[in-house]
Amino acid sequence: MTTLNGQQALAQLWAAAALDPSALERAQLPAGAAPLPSSFAIGALAQASIAASALMAAEFWRQRGGAAQTVSVELAHAAAEFRSERYLRVDGAPAPELWDAIAGPYPCGDGRWVRIHTNFPHHRDGILRLLDCRHDKDSVAAALQGWQAFEFEQAAAERGLVATAMRSFDEWDRHPQGQAVAALPLLSIERIGDAPALARPLQGIRALDLTRIIAGPVGGRMLAAHGADVLRVISPLLPSILPLDIDTDRGKRNAELDLRQAVDGEQLRRLLSEADVFIQGYRPGGLAALGFGPEQAARLRPGIVYASLSAYGHAGPWAERRGFDSLVQTASGFNHAEAAAFGGVQPRALPAQALDHAAGYLLAFGVIAALSRQAQEGGSWQVRVSLAQTGHWLRQLGTDHAGCAVADPGLEQIAPWLDDYASGFGALRAVRHAAQLSLTPAHWTLPSMPLGSHAAEWLPR
Repeated sequence: MTTLNGQQALAQLWAAAALDPSALERAQLPAGAAPLPSSFAIGALAQASIAASALMAAEFWRQRGGAAQTVSVELAHAAAEFRSERYLRVDGAPAPELWDAIAGPYPCGDGRWVRIHTNFPHHRDGILRLLDCRHDKDSVAAALQGWQAFEFEQAAAERGLVATAMRSFDEWDRHPQGQAVAALPLLSIERIGDAPALARPLQGIRALDLTRIIAGPVGGRMLAAHGADVLRVISPLLPSILPLDIDTDRGKRNAELDLRQAVDGEQLRRLLSEADVFIQGYRPGGLAALGFGPEQAARLRPGIVYASLSAYGHAGPWAERRGFDSLVQTASGFNHAEAAAFGGVQPRALPAQALDHAAGYLLAFGVIAALSRQAQEGGSWQVRVSLAQTGHWLRQLGTDHAGCAVADPGLEQIAPWLDDYASGFGALRAVRHAAQLSLTPAHWTLPSMPLGSHAAEWLPR
């Protein structure tokens, strides 16, 4: 299969959103050797998805009277940004460990592999109850020998836990969910209601960010890099992963609201009534049950851009199933294919949470494209992105087994793209944004702060 470069992948994205192809002339995506050890085109995925969101921001600014400008994204820098959580340093020391002690792949009694995700305490405890074992790898491994992989996957899903069996691409393509994903577009931008056109620059855009972990917060961080007022709203009852919050909350404010409490639900409604963008990453239907689904939001705030992120897409038997990047990689064939490319059998993860990061930039791209359409046509808009659809696109970018010989870049190799930031956690050193805009450089004006540091209210426009 021919491997697409970043420029070609960007053109695919631009066409998928039905945008003016003349804008592509202002994008500079120099090609280069594979930047990460993988048989997949992770570099092109990173370069194109970051460039798409940045170029869309530049075009949105031009639409509001700004001058045309160029957008450039260096391949290796984009790949480094796709691993930003790995390179984060706090007061000179590595950030806290992301992964729980038992998370990862295990063989089952039928010889097939499963991957469990136990980074959240309730997921960890549920897996341990299901397996009736201790919190250590040996105990988990022994318990899984009594299971068949697909039966364990189903049992975990029925309990609201997150685990997937490893499949090959061929098996995923035959699976009903794989077929549902293949039938969906990479992302969807759909009008869901009528409203008058709005004419405000990105600097005045208000975005509510109700997402966790990597993909959704990356999308919100991208909007903040171009001047949007991004208010992240987190439930005080849900767990978080500290280094991911530190890395992805650059440029945002964050507040805590418990939407099951009437007073907090009413506060979110007030915020939504004055918002331009609503980004959410809850399980499909979860927010609708609380009164914050897309149609409900469009009635409350005509002209809203409502963006949803899911694991497996909005169609198919797994549409409501919980999932994370590592699990989608396992279920949809990437771990199997990557292991084969490197000459192994044990599931091999991609060298970055690539589906997460790409989906985050696609989410930002779709949001700004929808804002652009809203300004021209009016209406309320819905944007939908999933990790599985992003993975399907990565497959289409092709493979190159020469990438398997690439050395894994460490801090020394990515040092040119690290910047120092103040924060509420201490002095940060983190990967700066890879997209360079010639007239309106992307940057974050607000520091990362501990969750709940801000009031649940908007800044003056």
